[in-house]
Amino acid sequence: MPDLNFQILSARADPAAAVPTLNFRLRIANLRPELPVQNIALRVQLQLEATRRHYSPAEQANLVELFGAPDQWSRTLGRLLWTHALANVGSFVEETTIELPIPCTFDFNVAATKYFHGLAGGDVPLTFLFSGTIFYRSAAGPLQIAQISWDLEAAYRMPVAVWQEMMDTFYPNSVWLRVRRDVFERLQQYKAAQVIPSWEQALTRLLDSSNREAPS
Repeated sequence: MPDLNFQILSARADPAAAVPTLNFRLRIANLRPELPVQNIALRVQLQLEATRRHYSPAEQANLVELFGAPDQWSRTLGRLLWTHALANVGSFVEETTIELPIPCTFDFNVAATKYFHGLAGGDVPLTFLFSGTIFYRSAAGPLQIAQISWDLEAAYRMPVAVWQEMMDTFYPNSVWLRVRRDVFERLQQYKAAQVIPSWEQALTRLLDSSNREAPS
């Protein structure tokens, strides 16, 4: 079967997407051009290599919810699964380049969102793991089908600014927080009873009230 090599060339936010989406430019090389690729049904697993970067004291404080106190990080800091993706790759002989779209969420119940939000700058080390089904032409001519092994991967260091700028575009000066329906209904009733015009003002009033009632 073809001998494939994968390389991530760049990452950028997709300004035309309906939801926050990062497009990774993926180069695929066929090291056996005598076996032309007809099509690839590609599966991708994307992982965050949290141990492969330095964290400032402020970032360590932001990531306590994920990894615990910094003195525990030798045990708790590790690789995080970000997401899975699918892509269809058309025919090529020696190499091709495609855009791999990765939809992103600002839901703070998701570990990847907490991780990205906790970083002030620098790069995020990523690992792309590839598998799927490849259709190719053998030397004799007939169409062949084979499975791509999970041991094919590509590393990429994505600037944190790419993720931050994408979220600032879709959610300017705001975040997205999911709560249980009964909690939302209680907040909605409080907001209506107090004639509070916005959710921010309702939450601020509750927080201020809690701070005044807290023992000194």
